[in-house]
This record gives sequence, C-alpha cells and structure tokens, in this order.
Amino acid sequence: MKTDIQIAHETKLLHIKDIAAKLSIPEDELEFYGKDKAKLSDECLKRIESNPDGKLVLVTAINPTPMGEGKTTITVGLGEALGQLNISSVIALREPSLGPCFGIKGGAAGGGYAQVVPMEDLNLHFTGDFHAITSANNLLAAMLDNHLHQGNELNIDPKQIVWKRCMDMNDRVLRNIVVGLGRKADGVTREDGFVISVASEIMAILCLTDSMADLKVRLGNIIVAYTYDKKPVTAADLKAVGAMAALLKDAIKPNLVQTLEHTPAIVHGGPFANIAHGCNSVRATKAALKLADVVVTEAGFGADLGAEKFFDIKCRKADLKPSAVVITVTMRALKYNGGMQKEDLIKEDLVTLEKGIVNLDKHIENLHKYHVPIVVALNHRAEDTDAEIAFVKKHCESYNCRFAVADVFAKGGEGGIALAEEVLQALEAPNDFSLLYPDELPLPQKIETIAKEIYGADGVTFDATAAASLKDLAALGFSNLPVCMAKNQYSLSDDPKKLGRPKNFTINIREVYVSAGAGFVVAITGTVMTMPGLPKVPAAEYVGVDEDGMITGLF
Repeated sequence: MKTDIQIAHETKLLHIKDIAAKLSIPEDELEFYGKDKAKLSDECLKRIESNPDGKLVLVTAINPTPMGEGKTTITVGLGEALGQLNISSVIALREPSLGPCFGIKGGAAGGGYAQVVPMEDLNLHFTGDFHAITSANNLLAAMLDNHLHQGNELNIDPKQIVWKRCMDMNDRVLRNIVVGLGRKADGVTREDGFVISVASEIMAILCLTDSMADLKVRLGNIIVAYTYDKKPVTAADLKAVGAMAALLKDAIKPNLVQTLEHTPAIVHGGPFANIAHGCNSVRATKAALKLADVVVTEAGFGADLGAEKFFDIKCRKADLKPSAVVITVTMRALKYNGGMQKEDLIKEDLVTLEKGIVNLDKHIENLHKYHVPIVVALNHRAEDTDAEIAFVKKHCESYNCRFAVADVFAKGGEGGIALAEEVLQALEAPNDFSLLYPDELPLPQKIETIAKEIYGADGVTFDATAAASLKDLAALGFSNLPVCMAKNQYSLSDDPKKLGRPKNFTINIREVYVSAGAGFVVAITGTVMTMPGLPKVPAAEYVGVDEDGMITGLF
C-alpha cells in the first residue's frame, strides 16, 4: 500500500472557500492561508452564535501501544463516512506537535485514506499557532527575568519561580538548566527549565478560552512565581498581558481544512493529554457544533487520560454535552495487552486476546460512569481473523456497547459506513451525561476519585512537597478547580510497564501546581515528563525534501 504522504500528495484538494461553502460560510468570513487553509474570522464566529447546536461525538481509545491504535484515523474516517451518508458533519481535531512528529510518533493527521490534508502543513508550521503560543510563553519568561534583573519590585523569590520557557520540540537536555550565567548584566543566575509547547499553560488557556476578553483575563491570572512571603505573582503583575494577547490575536481563531474526501475539518490547538488536558479548542468545538449536525472530535491517548479530561475539564468548563463516545481498539493492541510479543501480533490467538481485552473492559466501565452511549470501533487490519472479530464483538455487546469494524485506513469513508450507522443509532439512545466529581470536592479527594474510579488504583500517596502544595492551593482559594492528572499514557497505573488491567497498585503524586489561567490544578504522577526526549532513532532521520520541494518521510 502507498504511504500516507503519497496518498495525500495524490489527492486533489478543493479550494478552501469551497469547503467553507459546504458549511454556509461566505468567502469574506475567511482569513486565507493559501488555497487550502483558512482561519474562521471573528465575524463568522459571531454570526453563527444563534445557530442550533449539532450533536457531539467523542472518539477515544484504549491505552496506546508502540504500534498505535489509529484514533485520529478513526475520527477522520467516521467523519468521512457520515458525509457519505449525507449527514452534515465536521471533524474537530487538535493540531499536531513537532515534538512527536520528529520523535517517535511521526505525523498525526490520520492515516491511509482517512487523513486531514494538507498533511505536511498540518504536521509542520500550519498557520503558526504553535509559534505564537511559544512566543507568548517565552515573552512572559523574558519579562519575568528582566523584572528580577531590574530591581525585583514585586519581591519575587528566585527559588519560587514556577514559570518555564517552552519550545515545540522534544529536547531532554532542556528539562533542567541554569540561566543568567556570565556578567551581572546577563541577569540573575537561577535554575530554570523548558516544557514542550503543548504542555505550556498558554496552550491550555488558548484551548479553553471563548473570546479575546476571556483570553486576557486568563493570561493575567497565570501564576509565574511566589514572593518571599509566599504570595502569588501573576502575568498581570508583570504587565505582560497586552503583549501576550497581541501575539495570540490570530492564534485564537480556529483553522479550517479538509479531509481526503473533502469533509470539513476544524483543526485548532493541541495540548498533550498525558501532561495537559488533551483536547482541541473550545472555540473550534463550539463553532463546529454551530456549523454541522454531527461533530466528531477526539481526545488524546487512552480514555483514562483524554476522555476523562475531555469530560471533567473541557465539558465542565465549556458546558458541553457529548452525545456518544467511540472507543478505538486494534486487535494487535488487545493481544499486546495480553502479553503477546510484538513480532507475534499478526497471529491469531484467542487466549491472549481474552487476557488483553480486560484493558478495553476497564475503559468501557469508566465511560459508563459518565452515562453516555458507547460504540467500540475496531480499527481493522488485514491480519484480523473472523474468529477474533466475532470474539471482540460478542464481548462488547455483553458490556452493553455497540460494535463496528472500521476499515477506514484502506477504504476511507466507505470503510466507516458500519461505524457511522452504529454512531447514528447511539445518538438517539438515552443520554444522561454527568461528571465524575463535583466542583466542591476537596483537591486531594478529586485526585483520589480519579485514581480509584478511572485508573482502578487502591489509593493515592502524596510526596511531602505535593501534600504541602495542596494545602497552599486550598489556602489560596483553588479548591474548586478540576484536576488535570499528568500520567504516562501506556498503562492505567503510573507504571508504563503494567499493561492490561493492573490491580493492587497505588498512584503516587510527586508534584502539584495550579494553572490558574487555564483553570485547573495539575497533579504529576510517577515519572511523567513535561519535556519529552527523542528516541534512539528519531522519526526526524527519515524526513526530507526532494528537488521539487516536496516533503517526504513524514509517514
């Protein structure tokens, strides 16, 4: 089969104004970035505010494995299939990060015949949103260090600075650095570090804001440091809000592109799900709901991270109500969770499949707690056998879940018709969506609720610094905020080696801090990193440009 990038290059794209016309968006409400990308203008977003909302479908997955489960591919293929059924639909996705693109994952715009295009633009600079976020983040860092150098009127304790610089690349050597070395004129010497841009609080803010006015309030609330007497210092205190907002004025506008089958796709924002909240922007999702009858969106990594945060952070903050959830699985991922070695995954093995399907079971049980109809989508591969498919189908139905085989990678929308039909039926099923915990629950109990109910842990332990931080945050009035758990994506536990459905474990919280602008408290578990590193053989080694300027090797 052709590579993803070959398929993308062979597809003739429609002019983006023609994609917009499908959504009744006139040309003068677009801000063009060439012929195949555009931003939705403020005028467009304001005009559609009175439109009725469509129905929202979340695509999530079991815990990811090294082979990949194809959650974005299923999202795109489902949107294309709905289009083939003449259902007005829009796909709402996150923008890919350069870190994973050049690291271990490669591109992130779907795959095969279920892709969002132009895929190389999406995976690289796109419309510059991530660059704007990175610049705003680092402007704030520069103003903070300049304030220290110029006399420190705010009485900031250099050892209690919590704001870090960022860049959209995996670079482990930047996790812990020292700045201000050299002469006195080179600034105050102190320890610092970088996070990847998709872990920046500004990324989270951009994805949770609903207007420029709200954006500026949220930016102003960012806590960058604490004084010697432990009082928070904010971006507003540093007078950085206006300049940061100026850098983000275009980045807050959602981007419109298309799939290989010309289904409209709104792609905007991209917080990581293992270290941030893992959903595309509220503005993009709400715009999509005003423009189509069915919106298909996704949340990062497995349902224990992406879906939980989609519900308990994004839906809570934006007053969204999902109408159905799709759980993406692959046969090889289920067998991998059952203990099968990677080189054997193409072999039929119902015994190992039964052992590994417990991972899916836990995710189904978790999603039932939110009282939303569930469809399990098997992302089909050529080696999947009839016996294996029959086993998974029967197993899902025993859990009161709809089930469909989706062959969208090989067949595009046509391969997703069965899934689309199941989703349409699920949209008519009873739906009593509710959140996992109330706002008023204390922060330690929120963390414990997620750990026990979603991960299946026996309990939670807190390092001394984390316990002290929780007390400080409660004293500062942040107890009512939701919790964003930073956890590895490969396991339900905080140990990535514990596959399947781990039991008899506790979750250790080593650090807790508030993202006051975004409006949530972050709890870091285990050894999860906010700045990833490159693998031994990074995907960047295979990327190039030919003599005609065509990018190759993205995947």
